[in-house]
Amino acid sequence: MSKKSNNKTTVLFVLSVSLMVAAITAYILTVYYSHVCFHILGGFCESMIQRYPDSRQDILDLLKTQDFHITGERAFLGIPDLPDHYVISNFGYDPSNLGIMDTTVIWIAALGFLAGSTLFLFSFRYLHKRSSARIRMLTDYLEKINTGSQGLLLDSCEDEFSRLQDEIYKTVTTLSQTRDAAVTARNNFAENLSNIAHQLKTPITSVSLTVQMAREHLGDVRVAEIERQINRLMHLEEALLLLSRIDAGTLTLERKPTDVFTILSLAADNLYELFTRKGVQMDVPEMGETDILVDMEWTMEALMNLMKNCMEASEPGTTVHCSYEKNPLYVQIRIWDEGEGFAKADLPHLFERFYRGEKANDTGIGIGLSLSRAIMEMQNGIIRAFNLYGGGACFEIRFYSH
Repeated sequence: MSKKSNNKTTVLFVLSVSLMVAAITAYILTVYYSHVCFHILGGFCESMIQRYPDSRQDILDLLKTQDFHITGERAFLGIPDLPDHYVISNFGYDPSNLGIMDTTVIWIAALGFLAGSTLFLFSFRYLHKRSSARIRMLTDYLEKINTGSQGLLLDSCEDEFSRLQDEIYKTVTTLSQTRDAAVTARNNFAENLSNIAHQLKTPITSVSLTVQMAREHLGDVRVAEIERQINRLMHLEEALLLLSRIDAGTLTLERKPTDVFTILSLAADNLYELFTRKGVQMDVPEMGETDILVDMEWTMEALMNLMKNCMEASEPGTTVHCSYEKNPLYVQIRIWDEGEGFAKADLPHLFERFYRGEKANDTGIGIGLSLSRAIMEMQNGIIRAFNLYGGGACFEIRFYSH
């Protein structure tokens, strides 16, 4: 609001308060004046009765028939101040029924107080409405900034919210600059990862071809070791490319309602050979139809990483278990093993990139769990890891409905 509007509001407040104060003052003075007149008349009657005792009835008749409006000059005559308990009080009179109190002034004071109160309430409502409108404008501005539907500019207004508006504008501008810098850094990081992955791809392919050609000269043992390392490098190259797509925000997920049991079963089927080779069983019970809104392929990839992690920590002859359940807030999936569980020092770092725990094997590169978490979070899900009370490591995933 402009400075002119602020001045109008101030004038309205001052005028309303002035009217109420004037009305209250007029009422108090009227009551005081009537009591002074009553005091003077009572003293006069008391003196008359003391001097002329036979005039008591005449004075009473006079009080019943006359309307006493004492002027201001009569109120300050030199009549001595007498006690408050006058004869006219004994007759049952007071300033109101004796006609001394001027009701016209009281009505005018009441109307003035009513007008002042109305004006005050109007001013207060106007100020509250104006403040609410300004707060709503600033709130809408922040909401539009958060949704990206409005630029940084904000209409300037001169009122009591001007300083708050300036601070909001400064904060939004700073956050916008920080966000732009963070996005630029993230894109540079993703581009660097992509470049590294592409640079690795060519020598890996060349080495792989060379190994195949030299198989008969090197022997099966050496070739198998070289191929294992080449596969590890190829897996690293694929993981770096996937990380770069996630960081750059270019990984597209086609989210559709998908049954949880179907995803878990397909993930277990893809790992069947690895589980059989290790001698570990996989238990995926059917617990009713439960749908989640996810990309089936990428979610299955994430779950396979978790299942594989449990398998690697399991002893032959044990079982990796799965379960799922649904409530009004989320769908929960659990995957756990019968091993020794996570090392206490590893728990805070399990989902960090390239982190390899104390019990990690030589084939891992420390990206699988990080990728799983990224995929879950992109689909309104969260994942956590903990040790079960009776032993074993457990992964818990929750896909929220909203």
